[in-house]
Amino acid sequence: MDRRIMIGQKLVTGLPGTEVTEEFIQLVKKFKVGNVILFARNIASPEQLRKLCADLQELIQKETGIPAFITIDQEGGITSRLGSPATVVPGAMGTAATGKPEYAFEAGRITGEELLACGVNFDLAPDMDVNSNPLNPVIGARSYGDQPEKVAEFGIQMMKGLCSGGVLSCIKHFPGHGDTAVDSHLGLPCIDKSMEELDRCELLPFKKAVEAGAPAVMTTHILFPQIEPDNVPATMSPTILQGILRKKFNFKGLILSDCMMMDAIAQHYGTVKGTCAAALAGVDMIFICHSNPLTAEACAELDKLLPDDMLKESFDRILAAKKQIPAEIPPFANVGCEEHLKAANEMFRASITFAGGPTTQLPALGEKPLFVGCAPFQTTQANNPEENGMSISHVLKNELGGTAYPCVPTPDEVERAKVVALAREHTAVVISTFNAHLRLEQRKLAEELCQLSIPVICVAMRNPYDLSGLMDKAWCLAAYDYTADAIHAIRDILGGKLECTGTCPVFI
Repeated sequence: MDRRIMIGQKLVTGLPGTEVTEEFIQLVKKFKVGNVILFARNIASPEQLRKLCADLQELIQKETGIPAFITIDQEGGITSRLGSPATVVPGAMGTAATGKPEYAFEAGRITGEELLACGVNFDLAPDMDVNSNPLNPVIGARSYGDQPEKVAEFGIQMMKGLCSGGVLSCIKHFPGHGDTAVDSHLGLPCIDKSMEELDRCELLPFKKAVEAGAPAVMTTHILFPQIEPDNVPATMSPTILQGILRKKFNFKGLILSDCMMMDAIAQHYGTVKGTCAAALAGVDMIFICHSNPLTAEACAELDKLLPDDMLKESFDRILAAKKQIPAEIPPFANVGCEEHLKAANEMFRASITFAGGPTTQLPALGEKPLFVGCAPFQTTQANNPEENGMSISHVLKNELGGTAYPCVPTPDEVERAKVVALAREHTAVVISTFNAHLRLEQRKLAEELCQLSIPVICVAMRNPYDLSGLMDKAWCLAAYDYTADAIHAIRDILGGKLECTGTCPVFI
């Protein structure tokens, strides 16, 4: 086998728009890059996505003789590259809040079927991180919770559902990204825990998922100084990848890297040097998501450095995994079909959680409620640059009457005073938050509203940690996902048409 083709199979890269570019074509022709990652920037509609995937497969198979892995981050909730009119299932924490692992399986099956119908054959999900740190800026509601056993139970069902739907699944981010207060897209986190501590928490879901047949594991760019003597990130650590994942857990599947252009690698080691170190540590497929020139440079360096036997072993694993791609594609009519949309809506409605309040019953809104809150925005580079733009305050006002006040994500003292003054003219306030545990101006606004002599209902539209310290002053709901289905469920709860049945998967 041509060594260039074998190295090209180890690389995964992206492209800037909705069509195959000349730069990407030349990359595949010269360096035989055999795999692609897609983002929201690549998707205009399911129909366009299907054509793009077909074009990518035609190009890559012609130049390499091997089918491409076309990968995507379709975790559910707002971490979903393929949105409406396709079916968007709840994110991990919302799914866990339903208390029904079978929903996780169904979410995976629906997602897998619709991705494969569009030509995507590898979903970089589920997230198996245990979100034990409430200040985690990048995981949060992407996790199934802060209890390792529950994360394992729901994550494994999602993994099995994806595989049932026809796509490969990748559990992430090994050995765990849940106990950090640093986003590895922006810095180099450190988890200073012993092996015993990691075994009890971070590693448990991965171990159980490997035992359940996980086809792939994605690494994390985090330092684990107590278990990695050379003090390099897990992605570049033979001790962690070979010693723990391969030998201790007996994992036989694919090891994938997180993107090597994230600042944890790019700023501290360099993308290309980090790529070479990851390959030598045992990573099978390495992601350089946003630069074709860097991908080309990495291919050239890997050709110089990677031993033949290591390359052949990794190449054989990749080929074996590609043989698992189904030959039969689900009908395109499945994408966003009524059955799938109904099932997803049922899951969203079952996830909404009453987290606490002055009484166990929500107060009446009265004749003139005020709905306050910001529109969704990009909370981390793991999410889409532009979210759905839907403002819950406007939806609730249109459906339930009253007044809408769409505030900014960080309302300053002047804006907060304006909202409080406006609230005095109303019979109740519903304030929706979006990562207020990290954007404290939102929390201050909620607390100032709670000082009024009217009922206040606080709805956390992403991380339920927003509600900490408010439950004795306001009636608190956790929605976990800022999506249309979640908003409509909140509407029905406030309108008395739906009861909250969810249970929060994290301690608030």
